[in-house]
Amino acid sequence: MTAPNSGYVPYIDGLRAVAVLSVILYHLDPALLPGGFTGVDIFFVISGYVVSGSVSGLAGMKFGRFLAYFYARRLFRIAPALIVCLIVSALALDLFVPFAWLSGTNQKTSLAAFFGLSNFVLADSDNDYFSPRVDFNPFTQTWSLAVEEQFYLIFPWLFIFWLRGAKRMSIVLVLVLSLASLIWSAWAGAMEPSRAFYMITSRFWELGAGVLLFQAMAGNRFALPSGATRAVVPVSAILLGLGLALDTPGSTPFPGGALPVAGTLGLLWGLLASPPGTKLLTLLEHKIPRYIGRISYSLYLWHWPVFVLFHWTCGLQAWAPQLAALAITFGLGAASHAFIETPPRRAASASRRPRLALVCTGLVALAAGYGITSGLWALQPVISLSTVTRHATDWYPDAAVSDATHPGCLVWAAKARLGGGQVFVYKRTGCAEPVTYQHAMFVLRDSHAAAYLAMMKALVLQTGAPVHLYSIGGCSFIGLLSPPGPACGAFTEAALADMGAKLRPGDIVFLPSLRVPRLSDQFAALDFNAAVAQMSAPQTEAIRAAQAHAALPALQALAALRANIVLEAPTPVFPAPAFRCADWFDRANPICTGGTMINRAQMDQLRAPVLAVFASFMRQVAGVYVWDPLPPLCPGQVCSASQSGRPLFFDGDHLSAHGDLLLLPDFLRFIRALPAAPAGHAGSGV
Repeated sequence: MTAPNSGYVPYIDGLRAVAVLSVILYHLDPALLPGGFTGVDIFFVISGYVVSGSVSGLAGMKFGRFLAYFYARRLFRIAPALIVCLIVSALALDLFVPFAWLSGTNQKTSLAAFFGLSNFVLADSDNDYFSPRVDFNPFTQTWSLAVEEQFYLIFPWLFIFWLRGAKRMSIVLVLVLSLASLIWSAWAGAMEPSRAFYMITSRFWELGAGVLLFQAMAGNRFALPSGATRAVVPVSAILLGLGLALDTPGSTPFPGGALPVAGTLGLLWGLLASPPGTKLLTLLEHKIPRYIGRISYSLYLWHWPVFVLFHWTCGLQAWAPQLAALAITFGLGAASHAFIETPPRRAASASRRPRLALVCTGLVALAAGYGITSGLWALQPVISLSTVTRHATDWYPDAAVSDATHPGCLVWAAKARLGGGQVFVYKRTGCAEPVTYQHAMFVLRDSHAAAYLAMMKALVLQTGAPVHLYSIGGCSFIGLLSPPGPACGAFTEAALADMGAKLRPGDIVFLPSLRVPRLSDQFAALDFNAAVAQMSAPQTEAIRAAQAHAALPALQALAALRANIVLEAPTPVFPAPAFRCADWFDRANPICTGGTMINRAQMDQLRAPVLAVFASFMRQVAGVYVWDPLPPLCPGQVCSASQSGRPLFFDGDHLSAHGDLLLLPDFLRFIRALPAAPAGHAGSGV
């Protein structure tokens, strides 16, 4: 068997083609290749093997020069195509994609990607690689590049021993770190799956396996006997194929990565000794897979933002947009390889400038790309084609609120930590007008309470009444749909205790939340019949009963403080998220098929169980009231997410800023009619 060398090995490009095509097919439609995401595992093994070969001939070079040489080559291999892809993708998002929860991590991911840190952002985002939100982040693919970049920071310090003749020491170091990574990967995969997927600590073993294979083959420790490739190559191909076909999200990176890693190692090992004419070798060395392998880096970079932009606009479910997305991907990949990726790499190789100067040039280019992308994000409100971005004060409840009838009046917020969440206190400043409502309002906030922020700010501005907003994501008080999360109990307890210390007779405790099932998420349409079935399911009825029973002591305690407790009757929910269907370039998206309307009778059907629970509260606790926003939002027999061309809702169930301000007069009339100093009175309702 021939030892590996640093020369060109054609079949490795063929293996790269297998890896990148597997990833592309999986991202196009997971049903096409369920384990296709493990193409990244193939890339990692190849990278460890190839990078070892690429520097194996530098034994006589001083360590400082070796570092400069290594990092210059890596920078000019990676940076040019990455910088252009990140900038162009940011520009495309500026033009077509409004800010939302669904796109909330995009900007941060893009900026972190310039310096090989995007995997940290994604690991900390509470959305693993297989969650729907990831499909709408055009920078998700940079996580694997970040892992490789972090590996390259470590690799020279391990491989230098090999170059200095202390080969056993180098092998031991790489082996120990790889085994530690493998053990950590197995543990973290069960305990912290998102971090296990994204982080170098649980991926090092895959790259390390490639390094160890090179070292073993270079030392002829595992030379294949004649004819052994007849078994090694087909068995390895089968292992690789099984990994690509059968691996599941819950098993990666270990044990799910074991099959593709083992298969790739076996093919790298066995094909080197395969005689010319071997079928698999001939296939991998064909000019088409070799070309795809050569442009695989650019293909990998560009396929994801192209697919994501299709997800955001016309959709990627049908065969026509899928073919179009593939054509654009291969066009951009080929152009990127020819005009962006290759020329700087060749220029750097031919340059007589010191390698340290080339490293500095690469870092400056990355910093410049970072600056350009930051500027593009700042320009989004100016250059965007999206009506949502251009008319932000209509769509976003947290946009600035002003009122020409109250000149000089501003709303400011004080913020403090509380019980794992936050409390915001909104007050009026710079205003000489008298206070016209003498009571404070306290709001327990999840995202649906936050959707009332424009109304609350306007209330503060117009009346001078302060609003205390207790905020934690995903935790509603008396949500009635699902059990609260583990962090919710402590926060609710802390918020109620803080309220109890500040409440005065007649103050408002406002408790909005989503208490009927969604008909759409920001990323998918749901089913009305399923929503009705959920509301009447025994499990949901049990949850409603349990939460209603658990809430009674808190409601009674608030009522004992002579507070007016205002429950929000459910607002309409819609089959499509309004912001995803607001522009000419996204209205044909399949997510918009259900439309942004719902019959009033259907909403009444969904609301009935919630209103029954509220009626029970009013019978049992004096001081509980129900405010119903449905009549102002839906005055006819059909409810719409917009009114006269302006949005009432941001998505399928969160109010917009315009919807908030539409409700403000009705809400003010409602709270002004409540007792100023309630004591032992019966509740009033819808």
